Amino acid sequence: MSETPIVEAGRSSMRIVTISIFAPLFLGLTNGAHATVEIEVDLTRQVMHVSVPSGDDFTWRISSARPGYVTPIGIYRAQHLELMHYSKKYDHSPMPYSIFFRGGYAIHGTYAVAHLGRPASHGCIRLAPANAARLYDLVRNEGAIIRIMRTSPAREK
Repeated sequence: MSETPIVEAGRSSMRIVTISIFAPLFLGLTNGAHATVEIEVDLTRQVMHVSVPSGDDFTWRISSARPGYVTPIGIYRAQHLELMHYSKKYDHSPMPYSIFFRGGYAIHGTYAVAHLGRPASHGCIRLAPANAARLYDLVRNEGAIIRIMRTSPAREK
């Protein structure tokens, strides 16, 4: 007994239907496109600016990598979120409201709020716990684009 494909004759027409249904989703051409939270981190000024699809904007002080460590520069998407993460690399330090964006690098809350506004971390981007909680909820519901950069001289003016 040989196996006969059930839909052999309609295979090419199925591809056309599949492409016509899913192509707009991949190209962002649907009216129901999902808006995302835009997070811009300025490592020079040690601030984060957050733009929310609803129109709300927030600017918060951060701490990024202190001398000898690196906070990666670039454009990222939130990879995964953890309500409470404990660092496997740094003595199980608490990282509440973690938004991981590149490997072990995350935006998260810190209890060392006195250090916000200046480099103090091992590379993660730290926020006050209340701000981290708010950002976590926004990103969980909307997704995020994360831009991490140093201020250009033109932008400092």
